[in-house]
Amino acid sequence: MNRTGRTGRPARPSRPVRIGPRAAVTLVLVTLIGIAAFGWPLLADRRSGLAHAQDAPWLFAALLPLLVAVVVATIADNGMDAKAVAMLGVLAAVGAALRPLGAGTAGLEPMFFLMVLSARVLGPGFGFVLGSVTMFASALLTGGVGPWMPFQMLAMGWFALGAGLLPGPEQIRGRAELLMLAAYGFAGSFAYGTIMNLQGWVLLQGLGQGISFHPGEPVAANLARFAAYCLATSVGWDLGRATLTVVLTLTLGATVLKALRRATRKAAFDAPVSFDPGAGIEREPVLRKGTNGSGG
Repeated sequence: MNRTGRTGRPARPSRPVRIGPRAAVTLVLVTLIGIAAFGWPLLADRRSGLAHAQDAPWLFAALLPLLVAVVVATIADNGMDAKAVAMLGVLAAVGAALRPLGAGTAGLEPMFFLMVLSARVLGPGFGFVLGSVTMFASALLTGGVGPWMPFQMLAMGWFALGAGLLPGPEQIRGRAELLMLAAYGFAGSFAYGTIMNLQGWVLLQGLGQGISFHPGEPVAANLARFAAYCLATSVGWDLGRATLTVVLTLTLGATVLKALRRATRKAAFDAPVSFDPGAGIEREPVLRKGTNGSGG
């Protein structure tokens, strides 16, 4: 059946997994906890004995139930059904399989472009959960479980969330849409690397007066050292990730977007469900006297 509007033009795709009020509140709560987890060392004094290796288990213990809460809240708001959860599992598995293909080689991580395109089609709430679950699955797959894992889950969730919050396909389509997604993937790849640098930087000592973290010193001074640290250690790595994301988005983006949108249309996540008590009930034929050779 051809999906067209009254004007005869094809109907524009919509985001089937929406964020309801409960899911939005849960996402805000997760974000606030994440900001506190990444940034609290900047406000700690010298006597705090800070170490992300100590707070990571607590963050992970808080993050997992909150991720489940995001999914449950989205389901409660009628934004996600069993088909959407199945799609989440499939995309997370694909993303987890893509990550080892380039990780460790100049920052080349092909999973980033998939997160951008998936969140674009399926929305920001779906994207946040997808990014976090994908990073968790890839850590289990590659043996990359450590104190950095909950921070990676948060950072990837935010990365995908941002892609889902871009102007909708009703406003930007075609080549302009791909260029927008490529630009976001480029900037977001650097943002992801910078956020993860902050998690590891506060643990490193003896890097030099100009780039080391100094607990208890003014935030502005430490942020200046952090910027110097990023420029000295990770710009090349982040550039490789960002460049690959742009290349894959521009070359494969149109095909992947089309496939994802076709899958979501066929799944009809947002289709209203109704129950007809009389549907599917086969009635027994009534045999009357004198018919079909029966009776006198």
